[in-house]
Amino acid sequence: MPKHAYQALVSGYHRFRTARYPQQAALYEALGDSQSPRIMVISCADSRCDPGDIFEAAPGTLFTVRNVANLVPPYIEADGQPGVHGVSAAVEFAVKSLKVAMIVVMGHAGCGGIKASIEARDGDPVGGEFLGPWVELLTPARERAVNRCTHGHGVGHDDPMQRVMEEEVVAESLKNLSGFPFVADALAAGTLELHGAWFSIGSGELHWRDPASGVFAAV
Repeated sequence: MPKHAYQALVSGYHRFRTARYPQQAALYEALGDSQSPRIMVISCADSRCDPGDIFEAAPGTLFTVRNVANLVPPYIEADGQPGVHGVSAAVEFAVKSLKVAMIVVMGHAGCGGIKASIEARDGDPVGGEFLGPWVELLTPARERAVNRCTHGHGVGHDDPMQRVMEEEVVAESLKNLSGFPFVADALAAGTLELHGAWFSIGSGELHWRDPASGVFAAV
């Protein structure tokens, strides 16, 4: 399998070099020394929802960070100190150095990290040295999702808890983002906007979150 995987990657690279790269050679040359994307996308690491594909973005357009459950952890962690992890570093670089104008947190249908959080609530905790503590950070979103479903405020999906929590995790990440001082400063200055989105893998449909109401609607 590793050999086959390597061959698949190399074959893909050669297709890129012979088909796509010649069409965008000038763009790659221009991007060789610097980048100036206007948009940052924080999405799930799930192999089925690549932001570059979904938004058909050219190289240099999106500054993308992907992790389990498209989560932005809180600026201040349980020990009272700022968190030291890849998401925080990427957000700081995007806002302070790249001066992005928009950050989009994009969730998706059937998220495994969210499913694990729901199962943990039912007494099946997530194992793993790193995955368990990471998924635990989804707890506030899970509790809001439970409250919504309990009071009939779901979205009419066959599995409302999963879908509602997918929306709530986007909201949680947006809330956590606004807690970073440099993000708050950019928001106050009007140089940055925060947005949320949700992608249905099966239908290929994108839903955008209304910043005022928090409601997701197809675009």
